[in-house]
Amino acid sequence: MAAVNRVFVARLAGLPVFGPDGESIGKVRDVVAGLRLDQQPPRILGLVVELATRRRVFVPMLRVTTIEPTAVTLATGSVNMRHFTQRPNEVLVCGQLLDAHASLAGTETRVTVVDAAMEPTRTRDWVLARLAIRERQTRLGLARRRTAMHVLPWNEVAGLGLTDLTAQEPQGAGQLLMLFDTMRAVDIAATVRDLPLKRRHEVADAMDDERLADVLEELPDDDQKELLAYLSEERAADILEAMSPDDAADLLAELAPADQRRLLALMEPEESAPVKRLLAYSSDTAGGLMTPEPVVLTPDATVAEALAHIRNADLPAALATMVFVCRPPTATPTGRFVGVVHFQRLLREPPAELVASAVDTDLTALRPEASLSEVTRYFAAYNLACGPVVDAEEHLLGAVTVDDVLDHLLPDDWRETGLHDVADVPAEVHDQAEVHTQEADLA
Repeated sequence: MAAVNRVFVARLAGLPVFGPDGESIGKVRDVVAGLRLDQQPPRILGLVVELATRRRVFVPMLRVTTIEPTAVTLATGSVNMRHFTQRPNEVLVCGQLLDAHASLAGTETRVTVVDAAMEPTRTRDWVLARLAIRERQTRLGLARRRTAMHVLPWNEVAGLGLTDLTAQEPQGAGQLLMLFDTMRAVDIAATVRDLPLKRRHEVADAMDDERLADVLEELPDDDQKELLAYLSEERAADILEAMSPDDAADLLAELAPADQRRLLALMEPEESAPVKRLLAYSSDTAGGLMTPEPVVLTPDATVAEALAHIRNADLPAALATMVFVCRPPTATPTGRFVGVVHFQRLLREPPAELVASAVDTDLTALRPEASLSEVTRYFAAYNLACGPVVDAEEHLLGAVTVDDVLDHLLPDDWRETGLHDVADVPAEVHDQAEVHTQEADLA
């Protein structure tokens, strides 16, 4: 490994990981340390690396050749390609140690861990040698003052043993949320799933409703239900309001009828109404798959207005491929459905032109009772990313997007197991041995 004297873990998270020939492998998501019973610095066992397939695997430090400010490089060798699972004697430095509460050894001074530095030893091992801490101010008038940060040797900070991290008072999540700022919701969801239950709940408490809603949408069903059950009913209702109506309906459909009714009653009427409509359909039909919030305009809207709507950064990419033209009202269920305008057509039309002149009236619409297999064939036949759903009276009810179709075509546990095709992962990091087990046994 290239000569590096100290690496702060928070700066390591998110760095790209490359193989020995420069091939891209994934990104660093965390660092795994083996906690000890004595006061000696914990040994760094390896890195949690997220592959391009979103599978998270353990890469032992023996496989790391260089750590640079912009990247991590691996050596040729075998790595276990199974999904990373934390073992009892291990700690995730970013996930569990940052924001942890501790004290200065031999004193009653309380501190919070802001970062952790790993350093190489003469035996080529890496240890978690130093901690960046801030003193916790609790005296009246000082609670909001930002104290100075200090970097201290590991053995000068007490209260960070495995039992301490498991049983300590609830810790904040400010430093961890800072790491989440540059991550997509699906990547944050994968990180949250890897955390112990206590830490997962602390992160949920610290997140704002909009961000937590985005993350909840990306979690497997069982994790969604567990996290929703942990939240107070009032906050759970707020989170459901912040979710996409179709995702909220899918989650509520998994709950007991009494819980479902109670949460719907706590939601604002205008937020619960579309969710209730979706719950009336089976989840494997077009009605159950659709979102009731596509881009809907009247025929007298201009092309410029339509383009402004699909430029909205919060609009999912699939919904941005199509504008639905309907008679008033434009809220679903709308007035009579006229047709659709494909975004490529919008790009070719003068901005002042009316969307009515660019409407595709020949595209067949789906009925809400259409089965999943019918919807799949519909998307394949018309090469669409999004399609309209109308009722017998030709009112637009919503739109089905291709990502929702894929969600229902994939196995139920696809979010938990990741993608099984690892063909584009270099052979040097392919599964040949239980390296993670060996590293844990040596700790």
